[in-house]
Amino acid sequence: MCYSNSSTSSNVQLAERYKKQVLNNLQAGPVFYAQGFTFPNWRIITADAEIQSMKWGLIPSWFKGVDSNEIASMTLNAKIETAHDKASFKHLIDSKRCIIPSTGFFEWKTIGKEKVPYFIYPNDDSVFSMAGIYDTWVHPSSGSIQNTFSMLTCTANPLMAEIHNTKKRMPVILSKDQEENWLQGNLNSEILELPFPDKFISAHQISKKIINNKQANVPEVLLPFENQVFVQGILF
Repeated sequence: MCYSNSSTSSNVQLAERYKKQVLNNLQAGPVFYAQGFTFPNWRIITADAEIQSMKWGLIPSWFKGVDSNEIASMTLNAKIETAHDKASFKHLIDSKRCIIPSTGFFEWKTIGKEKVPYFIYPNDDSVFSMAGIYDTWVHPSSGSIQNTFSMLTCTANPLMAEIHNTKKRMPVILSKDQEENWLQGNLNSEILELPFPDKFISAHQISKKIINNKQANVPEVLLPFENQVFVQGILF
């Protein structure tokens, strides 16, 4: 599935891109590489006037347990085809929609016993606008409030099917003319089951050594890397 993301835009750039305001306490980028299972905070666009900060890994408002990470690890992604049927998502898909700004995301191509990492990014825009849903959870003991989100996914387009060649999934990416309609609830989610066209997407192989390092959140993680072992088996 889609568990690794990047957001290197500044707060000012995101505010200009989405016509939103920036709160004084909003965390700043850049995030070159973030892994979903670390439940990172992310800058999120909603129908509100300000850019929001939310944690990746949706905790439903009805969750009464103590270990919120347990459920969050299962809600990093939400399949758009089944979101209306799942308890964690069905009350949110039409009412609590958001955009997850992304400079690009990461996926692994399986070649034999090897996993080859790729960085996937937009051709002609500064960000991908990934469709998401969010919820607000109140900790049953401390009363602390957490806003969390899940990334919607769909069937892969041809480019992503070749890269993510086991699950064959990709994030739901919105075109610019879909963004506001998505946030306002005026866009039927079934339309987004069709994947974003691959002609608007680029990808290149990156260094496995860097991305597998504990300190992978560095600019070098985004750089092209040619592994001679796999030259004949990869895309480009």
